[in-house]
Amino acid sequence: MKVGSARAAAARWVDRYARPEPGFRGAYFSGSTVGLPDDAELPPTSDVDVVVVTAEDDPPAKPGKLRHDGALLEISYLPWALLAPPDAVLSSYHLAGSFRTDTVIDDPTGRLRALHARVSRDFAARPWVLRRCEDARLRIERRLAAIDTSAPFHEQVLAWLFPTGVTTHVLLVAALRNPTVRLRYLAAREVLADHGRLDFYPELLGLLGCAHLPAERVRHHLRELAATFDTTAATAAVARTPFFFSSDITPAARPIAIDGSQALIDRGRHHEAVFWIIATFARCHTILAADAPETHQALTPPFRAALADLGITSTSDLLHRAEEVTRFLPRLWQTAEAITRATAR
Repeated sequence: MKVGSARAAAARWVDRYARPEPGFRGAYFSGSTVGLPDDAELPPTSDVDVVVVTAEDDPPAKPGKLRHDGALLEISYLPWALLAPPDAVLSSYHLAGSFRTDTVIDDPTGRLRALHARVSRDFAARPWVLRRCEDARLRIERRLAAIDTSAPFHEQVLAWLFPTGVTTHVLLVAALRNPTVRLRYLAAREVLADHGRLDFYPELLGLLGCAHLPAERVRHHLRELAATFDTTAATAAVARTPFFFSSDITPAARPIAIDGSQALIDRGRHHEAVFWIIATFARCHTILAADAPETHQALTPPFRAALADLGITSTSDLLHRAEEVTRFLPRLWQTAEAITRATAR
């Protein structure tokens, strides 16, 4: 499917399901398709992110991934209050990129296009770029400091993994690149190569713990994850406990979670597949622990084996790794500043 066709399907979904809602204030595209031309091919391992803006301060849970007119969409809701001050959007590393180009799907009030005009004008200004880098850096510090050691181990893993992965976002933001989710390490590698700093990349992988992993081990862990994923997807279909990522563990999402990681391995980028393999493993076990505890226990060994290959076998290992990431931040910041000198104005 072409990106333009997928966008058209998304616009039809918004018109049919989102626009009639009383709090509807507009919708826009976000994520990895932002900036792609309409005639580009949308890989089967990608979806189209749609953000529905609502007047509600406490919007409903996001529908997540769903198919509409043949396109795989990722739908989420955002309160208008988070977009109201343009300076706040320009300072937010996960919001600003969506308004760098015209991503507006529907704008009944005209305020989204006004926001786009302001953000696109100042997006590349160095003070704003550095503010967004700082926003990402603070997210790393705060979330690593907030790891709950009393939580189940799979939840501790997620609490360590995602802020550790934000180290790549600091670099992507500095390079005026989209802070992508699943492909963050691949994108960071490309940025470092573009700026002659590929020597820095093994350190990012080292913080994750996968710099030494051979491709065959990553393939093995993906095969084990695929079995866990399929079991969890069947459980999630009748699960009682909702999670914000529940729609990521469904048959519709399998091309992204499993096939997307396989595609990276096939390209020789097996290290770049590790982040999402571990994230998906931990999310599967979060779902299973809530609604199928016996299955969760039975499938824990492959998850633990994947973590052991990263040097993580306990909570103390996670805390030690979190400390390593925190100590790394000054060097990360120096690299980000160097990149901004080449990209920002």
